[in-house]
Amino acid sequence: MAVGIALGSNLGEREAILTRSIQALQKIHHGELTAFLTSSFYRTTPVDCPPESPLFLNAVIQLETSIAPLDVLDFLQSIEREAGRPCSRQHHAPRTLDLDLLYYNSMTILTPRLQVPHPRIRERLFVLQPLVEINPHLILPGWQKTAEQYLNLKTYLYE
Repeated sequence: MAVGIALGSNLGEREAILTRSIQALQKIHHGELTAFLTSSFYRTTPVDCPPESPLFLNAVIQLETSIAPLDVLDFLQSIEREAGRPCSRQHHAPRTLDLDLLYYNSMTILTPRLQVPHPRIRERLFVLQPLVEINPHLILPGWQKTAEQYLNLKTYLYE
C-alpha cells in the first residue's frame, strides 16, 4: 500500500532530525527502493503556532508497506518520542518532530485516533508543495483534483 507521511521539525537540529526520521521510516518500506519517495526539505513559517515560534523544516515521503494503518501510526509516534517529542504538550507548540500520516493508499479511515486522508492536506502549503514534488498526480478519496491542481489553486489564491 502506498503511504504518505508529512514530516516537520522546528526545534533542535531540524535537518538531522528529519534525516534520521526518514532513515527510520525505511524500516517499514516493503517495496522497491525506487518506490520510497522523498521530497526536498522546505523551510516554512509556522502555522497556528505561538508567537516567536522558530521556522519549520518540512518534507513529505511516500513508501510502500503492508503494515496496518494504526500500526503505522504507532510507529510514527515512536519515532517522534525517540526524537524527544513529549507525549503531552501545548497544542501547536514548537516540537522536535511532527509526523502525520497523510494517506494510506486509497483508504478512508475515520477513528478517534486516525483520520485518513489527513483532513487538512489541501489547506497546508507546507504539505502540498513537498507532496506535489513526489506525487503531483495523486488524487485522494474525496478529492476532485490532483495534488498539483490543489497546489496551483492555493498558490494562486495567495499571490
